[in-house]
Amino acid sequence: MSSKLEVSALDFDDIKTNLKVFLSKQSQFADYDFEGSGMAVLLDTLAYNTHYLAFNANMLANEMYIDSADIRKNIVSLAKGLGYTPTSPRAPTATIDITLNGASGSSVTMDKGTAFTTAISGVDYQFVTNEEIVMQPTAGVYKFSNVSIFEGTLAQFNYTVNTTDPDQKFIIPSADADTTTLTVTIQNSSSDTTTTVYTLAQNFQSLTNTSEVYFLHEGEDGKFEVTFGDDVVGKALENGNIVQLEYIVTNRGESNGASVFALSGSIGGFSDVTVTTNSNAQGGSDEQTKESIRFNAPLHYTSQNRAVTTSDYETKVIELFPNASSVVAWGGEDDETPVYGKVKIAIKPKSGSTLTTATKNSIVTSLKTFNVASVKPEIVDAETTNILLQVTVKYNKNKTALTAETLQSNVTTTVTNYNSENLAKFDGVFRFSKLVGLIDDTDNSIISNITTLRMRKTFTPITGTSTSYNIFFRNGIFNPHSGHNMDDGGIIESSGFKIEGNTDNEYFLDDDGKGNIRRYRLSGSTRVYENSTQGTIDYSTGAITINSLNISSISNIRGSASTVIEITTTPESNDIAPVRGQVLEIDVANSTITVQEDTFEGGSSDAGVGYTTASSYTNIATSY
Repeated sequence: MSSKLEVSALDFDDIKTNLKVFLSKQSQFADYDFEGSGMAVLLDTLAYNTHYLAFNANMLANEMYIDSADIRKNIVSLAKGLGYTPTSPRAPTATIDITLNGASGSSVTMDKGTAFTTAISGVDYQFVTNEEIVMQPTAGVYKFSNVSIFEGTLAQFNYTVNTTDPDQKFIIPSADADTTTLTVTIQNSSSDTTTTVYTLAQNFQSLTNTSEVYFLHEGEDGKFEVTFGDDVVGKALENGNIVQLEYIVTNRGESNGASVFALSGSIGGFSDVTVTTNSNAQGGSDEQTKESIRFNAPLHYTSQNRAVTTSDYETKVIELFPNASSVVAWGGEDDETPVYGKVKIAIKPKSGSTLTTATKNSIVTSLKTFNVASVKPEIVDAETTNILLQVTVKYNKNKTALTAETLQSNVTTTVTNYNSENLAKFDGVFRFSKLVGLIDDTDNSIISNITTLRMRKTFTPITGTSTSYNIFFRNGIFNPHSGHNMDDGGIIESSGFKIEGNTDNEYFLDDDGKGNIRRYRLSGSTRVYENSTQGTIDYSTGAITINSLNISSISNIRGSASTVIEITTTPESNDIAPVRGQVLEIDVANSTITVQEDTFEGGSSDAGVGYTTASSYTNIATSY
């Protein structure tokens, strides 16, 4: 008779069965009916208890590793062991100029916390300054230039140091505090008002026992905690010191995009001011997510607090600018036009399409602490390449109660979801077969679809000046043989524009299939070429060069005024991959989705006579 219990099974039913088998083999319980007696209740209790313990042990084991932990405080704690501090909420930031009208005096001081108001969608928000600024007039003009203002309220909280309390903590009370705006000031005592501003410790190797620094980490409740040195690494605080924490409490990203600001109150006693916005508010975001911490903490540890490789720069930018939805970095030598000694960083923000100049400069300044002195970081805007689809769907009407219009709407949703989930990021590859499969799976009644696609890029011309332009698709362009479709405009088409000296004619661009970009105008429906060598095209790389053009105006696009010229073409491959700072997005609004009843599957009497199919070759007619 076995006296051992099988312990390897952790499922409730297996645990109960093993307990039953164990007890039935004991002489004391040989005659018990384990199914029908009260013993079954005791077995259930024992099994549940064991199951709970096993579950908790499993969860505990999961929480020991950053890859499997689920509770935020545990993820934060594990990240702390890697030297990584999660980012707090970030306040939207704007830059403004403030001109004082009718001011006087040798100088004017704008206090820290000076407030400005704005509105987004009818909701009022407050922006404040985060430093005291003293300004002297120039030629009688009183102007504060490029002042950074942050959305939120300036708050302060003080602690008196008690060295006899080993559990004393210096916690920022608000979970909505933007720690990048934090100022830590140490006052000697309540009777000695001498103060010292401490700085955030970053390079630990350079710290001594006299370094006046503070350390910052996220606490268990999501609020950030400030700590100080121990007289070995960093200067320790003394009993009776007063810790002054000053910071901005923000509404996070709610006011991103704010562009019009008005002074609330006065500056140096002057309330008649003119406020000019240099850069709209951007950068507001929530605290760093668990998933982001889990991903970035090991990368931060690998970079060892320096930026050498492109991966190091990507990691640092995410730390410095949490509003980034996607970041990619590459050496300037890898560009189409090589630039040595630079690392280029493209950032796609969560809100807005581009970063303001002020935000770019701020990131570059912050990166200088980590990058190699001989390398200059440069923030560039993401390049968007649009994908235009023409989708023809066949469906069996006998397998659905949905109308063709409803199916069309559902297919549009499928395409939209594929775009948001797989594209719109630097590593988002457009995979043709994946998309057409998803379209087929939209509804059981869909039998097939024929989908063709084109690529589109834009460039912003400089009007009134003769300028050359480079457009990079960074993917091969369809050109099966030299001179392909030469007589009908090749594979390139553009939106319209006018040139200096000939503003009566609207011009367009196409190609001759031999590598030349041509400029033409229309005489009725006939193309009249006025420059057959306006530029060049490399079909293998998708690089287009437009030679000097003096553009006077830009034609409307799809009935609306435009500031760009569109270039549309057909890719060599139905799979399209982004390169460097390129982002792919499906232009759903300007794609065509058609749903047709399939007469063969539907059993129509003329199925074999009037059945039609869509072309498998690109035939998207671009309308400007």
